[in-house]
Amino acid sequence: MKDFVQRWHLNAWQTGLMTAALELGSLIGALTAGALTDKYSRRQSIFAACVVFCVGSALQFAAQSPEHLILGRGIGGLGVGALSMLSPLYMAEISPPEVRGSLMALEQFAIVLGAVLGFWTGFFTRNVPGSASWRIPLGIQLIPGVLLGLGCIALPPSPRLLAQQGRTEEALRSLAKLRLRSGAEIETDPLLQIELLEMQVEAALLEQTTTLDAGGKPGTLGAELRAWRKLFSPKLRKRTLIGVTMMFFQQWSGINALLYYGPTLMRSLGLQGDAVTLMSSGGIGIVQFLAVLPAIAFIDRLGRRPLLRGGSLAMALSHLVIALLVRRYSGNWSAHALAARVALGCVYTFTAAYGVSYGPIGWILPSEVFPLSARSKGVALSTASNWTNNFLIGLLTPVLMERSAAATFLIFAIACFLGYVWSTYSVPETANVSLEEIDAVFGSSAGREDVDLKRQIEADLGLHDLIRRWSPSPMRSTSPERGKLASHLSTLSLSWIRIRTSGGRSSIIDMTTLTPYYTSWTGWFTIQNSSMPSLG
Repeated sequence: MKDFVQRWHLNAWQTGLMTAALELGSLIGALTAGALTDKYSRRQSIFAACVVFCVGSALQFAAQSPEHLILGRGIGGLGVGALSMLSPLYMAEISPPEVRGSLMALEQFAIVLGAVLGFWTGFFTRNVPGSASWRIPLGIQLIPGVLLGLGCIALPPSPRLLAQQGRTEEALRSLAKLRLRSGAEIETDPLLQIELLEMQVEAALLEQTTTLDAGGKPGTLGAELRAWRKLFSPKLRKRTLIGVTMMFFQQWSGINALLYYGPTLMRSLGLQGDAVTLMSSGGIGIVQFLAVLPAIAFIDRLGRRPLLRGGSLAMALSHLVIALLVRRYSGNWSAHALAARVALGCVYTFTAAYGVSYGPIGWILPSEVFPLSARSKGVALSTASNWTNNFLIGLLTPVLMERSAAATFLIFAIACFLGYVWSTYSVPETANVSLEEIDAVFGSSAGREDVDLKRQIEADLGLHDLIRRWSPSPMRSTSPERGKLASHLSTLSLSWIRIRTSGGRSSIIDMTTLTPYYTSWTGWFTIQNSSMPSLG
C-alpha cells in the first residue's frame, strides 16, 4: 500500500512496535478477562470485549499519525485477547458434550479462515487511490466486531456459570433453551437433569479444591494468589512447564513472523514486484488453512507427540534450507531463480507442517495436561505465554530481518529443532489418556485426587442415585473382555456415559448395569448390542 508507506515513513523499530502493540494488548486482555467473566457473565464480558475491539478499530481507521495506529492496535488488542479466552470458554460451556470437541477444533479453522480473508482484503485494496487503500481493510474489521456484539443480545447465559453462582433454576432454563427443549420438558427430561447435576458437581469441585488449596474464602485476593501459586507446586510444575513451553515453541517456530511480515520475507527470497510478493505470502495463509483440515481428522488417531516431532523436524529443515539459500544467493537472486523457487517451496512446506502440528496442538495440549481444579488457570497462563512470545516476535522480527535475513531463519530453525528435542523427551502422549494415566506420567496424584473428590460430591448431590433410578435392569453379556472393561469403568468418575446415536440425540447409559460387546480395546469401545439400557 504505497500511500501508507509514503505517508508514515516508519523505521524497523516503529514497524515492530505497531505490530507488537496488538499482542501486548491481547496479553493484558486475556489475563484480565478471566477475572471479570466469573464476576459478571460470559455474555456481558464478550459484549464488552467487542466494544473495546471496535473502539480500537475505529481509532486505526481514522488514524492521523503513527501514534494513533499504535494506540488503536493496543486498544483493539485488549478486545482480541479477551475474546481469545472468552469465546472458546463460552462455546465449551454451552456445547453438548458429544460435539464440544468438534466445535473447539473448528475454532482454529475459523481463526485461519479469518486471517486468509483479512490478507486478501488488503491485497485487493492495495491499489485504491489515497488513504482508502489501507483505511478500507481497517474499517472492514469493524463489521465482525459489531455483528458479534449485536449477536450477544441473543446469546443465552452460560448454564455452567449460573450453576457455579448457585442460580440453579436459571441454569436449568438456559440449558433447556440450548438443548431445544420445551418448557414442559424441563422437569421431565432426564438428560437435562443429569447434565445440570454434572455442572453442579463441577462447580462444587472447583469451590472445594480452591478452598482447600487457598486455605480461605474463595474469591479473595489472597485465595486467588494462592490458587495461581498452585500451578508451580511440585505436583503441577511439570504440567505448567509443558503448557507454557508449548506456546513458546508455537510462536518461535516463526509462523507469525511469516504472517505479519510475509512480503518483507518474500523480498528477502528474491521475489520482485508487489503483486508477486503479496500473492506468495498470501499463499502462506491458504496452505495453513488447508493443512488444518487433516489435523482435525487425524489428530486423535495419530496422537500429539508424533505430530509434534514430525512437524518440528519438517519446520527445522525448511528454515535451515531457507537460511542457507538466503546466505548463499541473497546478493544475486535474479541469476538463481531455481534457488528462489526452492526457498519459496520450503516456506510452504514449513507452513503445512505447522498447520498439522504446532497450530492445533498448541491449543489442545495445555487443556489436557492439567487436572480439572487447575485447568482454567493453567490454560490462562499458557495463553499468556502465547501472547507474550507473539509480542516478542512482532517486535523483533523486522529488526532481525534488517540486520540479517539468513540469521532470522536460522534462529527459527534452531527453535524448531529444540522443539523436536523437547517434544521427544518431555511431552507425554495425551490423546485418549485418562487423568490417572497422566498422573503416572508426571509422577503425581493431582488428577487422582480430583477424581476421588468428584466421586464424593456426585454421591452427596445424589447423581448416582438419580442414574440408578432412571436406568433399567442390567443387560447380559458374553464378552470375553468383560473383566477388562469393568476394570476400566472403575476408573471413571461417573457411573454413566453419554452416547451419540445415529439419530442425532443423546443417550445416557448406566455403566454399573452395562457390559457391552465391543470389537477392540484401545481405551474406547464400540457398542454392538442395540438392546442396551438407555434413556433419551
